[in-house]
Amino acid sequence: MVSNISSALNAYNQALMRIGGQVQSEKVATTPTTQEQFGDMVKSALEETVDLHKESEKLTVAGIQGKADIQDVVLAVSNAEMALETVVAVRDTAIKAYNTIMQMNI
Repeated sequence: MVSNISSALNAYNQALMRIGGQVQSEKVATTPTTQEQFGDMVKSALEETVDLHKESEKLTVAGIQGKADIQDVVLAVSNAEMALETVVAVRDTAIKAYNTIMQMNI
């Protein structure tokens, strides 16, 4: 999944460079920083989603054992589900953008 997003970002960056032609050196210097920031943001979001799922699993087990309140379990599972749906939506959008870029006539 992460490699597809990276491929999409690389293709998008290459298309921008081809279209831009003459780009100021300042903009070229800031582009990798922007990519790194975006990559860090995506990585952080994925790590948070994994953490939410782990917490949800722990609370589910505690709920089965009778050690956790059912409302806390339902809330944790709901939050984990929503985070996963968000990650899937972002992935689908990135793949769609990648496919669109790959179909462009340059």
